[in-house]
Amino acid sequence: MTSTVLLWFRLDLRLLDNPALAAALQSGSAVIPVFVLDDSTPGTWPLGGASRWWLHHSLSRLDTALQAKGFHSMVYLKGDAFLQIQALAKDVKAKAVYWNRRYEPWAMERDTRLKKSLKAQKILAQSFSSYLLFEPWEVKNKTGGDYRVFTPFAKACLSHHIHHPERVPPDKPQMPEQVIKRLSLNDLGLHPSIAWHTTMSETWEPGEEGAQKRLKTFSTTAGEYKNTRDFPAMDGVSRLSPHLHFGEISPHHAWASLKNEAFRRQLLWREFSYHLLYHAQDMPDTEWNKKFTHFPWQKDGHLLRLWQKGQTGYPIVDAGMRQLWQTGWMHNRVRMIAGSFLVKNLLLNWREGEKWFWDTLVDADLANNAAGWQWIAGCGADAAPYFRIFNPVLQSKKFDPDGAYIKKHVPELQNCPKQFIHAPWDAPEDIKGRYKDYLPPVVDHATARTAALAAYEECKNAEID
Repeated sequence: MTSTVLLWFRLDLRLLDNPALAAALQSGSAVIPVFVLDDSTPGTWPLGGASRWWLHHSLSRLDTALQAKGFHSMVYLKGDAFLQIQALAKDVKAKAVYWNRRYEPWAMERDTRLKKSLKAQKILAQSFSSYLLFEPWEVKNKTGGDYRVFTPFAKACLSHHIHHPERVPPDKPQMPEQVIKRLSLNDLGLHPSIAWHTTMSETWEPGEEGAQKRLKTFSTTAGEYKNTRDFPAMDGVSRLSPHLHFGEISPHHAWASLKNEAFRRQLLWREFSYHLLYHAQDMPDTEWNKKFTHFPWQKDGHLLRLWQKGQTGYPIVDAGMRQLWQTGWMHNRVRMIAGSFLVKNLLLNWREGEKWFWDTLVDADLANNAAGWQWIAGCGADAAPYFRIFNPVLQSKKFDPDGAYIKKHVPELQNCPKQFIHAPWDAPEDIKGRYKDYLPPVVDHATARTAALAAYEECKNAEID
């Protein structure tokens, strides 16, 4: 009788450079690929809407690619992965379970319990490094501790060897003797039906093939990345973030393929976010800098909704928020501008921005999202100082000088002359008539800046509990 092993897919939805897949094939056993939708483990952040859309399409394409290579079709399960994997392993009499590691606190705790439980049942349980260039615990400072500042962390990473990825496609596997029937992909309920996702389909191609196409496209312009990455009207960034998040391309593959120093630095920021999360597991919920525990955040649901809808009256902010809603993604420079506006102009809690991005970004990632918002708010590791408050008008003039990005995403301003596109409230009354449907600013930047600095002083002088 042919022995069987489980290949548990998570955030590694690819065939190339997949160490768990390679180990499963090398076992000489029949391989059963499995995916578990687990929103029930304590501490889990349930997937946001945009992530669920992406995951549905990525799984569909991975399943097709696996079957084309001779694998059993994907076995879909839903519920507590600790229980689901054990039950499936028992049902198919699996001799081993292979998976690639995840680094969210709840996932690490669950996987440790699962390994112990499987081994107690005489089932081999092996996990592999696949999601990051380095394990979060591998990069240490000179005293053996963790890093708090990005630049020395990046230098330490560069002093380590980064392995060249294995790109050979998998050999044809053995098929199990029985067909395993569980849920269908549609049973997972990942794919929403609202029309908003039509734009998403026109913008993105989830899956490993889409990742490779995007990598190839970006490689032709990567040499200009340092000069173009801050201009949202230009196609100057990689747009690889959702592919990296879902593991449709490995960071090793991206690193080896793109030798651009500025881009590689962004990959190291990704590493730094996971380094921080590993050493501060409450980072998604709690300020890294504990002084900010006392920050006097305001509560204003109306202002929050205007920000979410892109109706703040500041064109560059509104363009970014509408791009996010329409496409599930926002240019990184605009993320900083829109984020700064939320926390420093509106004085709304950074957690509100974190939650909104989690629900609406196709690249929503626990470590990167939390670290990014804490950086913007000034309460994170190596964060922008709180008193650094982006002026949305100056940022708009600098990074979208012709207003092309604004006009693409804010149709009310199509007829606004270039000289007023960044601050349309400054135009003469007869000009304002051309875009009368565009709302006035919800706050005055100068006034808001003064209030933010006062709040910062109050926070700075507070005692830490």
